[in-house]
Parts: sequence; structure tokens; C-alpha cells
Amino acid sequence: MNDKVYSITFGGIGGQGVLKASEICGWAALYAGYHIKKSEVHGMAQRGGSVESHLRFGKKVYSPLISTAGADYLVCFHREEHPRLKTFLKKGGADLTASLDKVEAAVDNPRCVNTCLIGVLSTMLDIDQKCWMRAIETVFKKMLVAENKKIFRMGRDIGLS
Repeated sequence: MNDKVYSITFGGIGGQGVLKASEICGWAALYAGYHIKKSEVHGMAQRGGSVESHLRFGKKVYSPLISTAGADYLVCFHREEHPRLKTFLKKGGADLTASLDKVEAAVDNPRCVNTCLIGVLSTMLDIDQKCWMRAIETVFKKMLVAENKKIFRMGRDIGLS
């Protein structure tokens, strides 16, 4: 674990697993020994409306909210949400929207895009892969764990390529 505070903005529309993705990342960071703070904005999620989650983790974090131009990473699951969410990304931050085409092509089920994109994100963070696997086991029902671990690894491969 290093002393850096990581700030990640997740966003998309209701039903894309935005909150689940944030939850996986939060648990992985917790298992890696980081202090975490998370905030969620559900909006009109049930009707396909905007959903966003802010996750911050580090040695010590005081607020879950990420200010404009304060996110190190932007994980956007829906292209139409990108213009609104990109204001959170700091100069020099990583925008994972560019990986969306590769991720969508790699997965058969659109409901798996979130886990695959988290796999891409995992290659950029100082969190051991064992922590990610444990987080997936924590967040998903037992019958979905093996499939989500496989999809996560596909995302890691995309992130490392």
C-alpha cells in the first residue's frame, strides 16, 4: 500500500451495474488495507436514468465526494453519460471510456460489461489480484462468482494489452 489517495468516478445509467462495479472496487481496496469512502447518486436509476458513484481510498480519506477535475479515473459504462461525467476527471487522469469498445466486444452478455471494465481498471491500481478475487466473492451470489472472476480476468487481459 502506498500513501496516494485514489479518486474514481463511476457512471452510467440504471441497470448497467454502476453501483456493483463501485462496490467491487471498494471491497478490493478495503481488502488491500486502504481506508475507503463511497458515495452514490441513484437519480432515476429504475427508469434508465443517470447513476454515478464516487469512490475514494487511501491511507486516510476524509470525504467520499470527488470535486470537478478531481478524479484520477473515470469509469463510464454509457457513452451518452460521458460528456456529463468527464468534468470529474483531472488533467492527466485515466478515462476508461476508450476501453469500452474492446470490453463490449469481449463479453457476450451486456450485463457483464461492468465486471470486465473493472478488470481493466484493476491493472491501473495498487491492489493485489487476490483482493479483487475476494471482492468478487463478497459482492456476487455464489452461483455468479466463477463467471464474474472469468470476466474480470478478461478485463485484466484487455487492460494489460
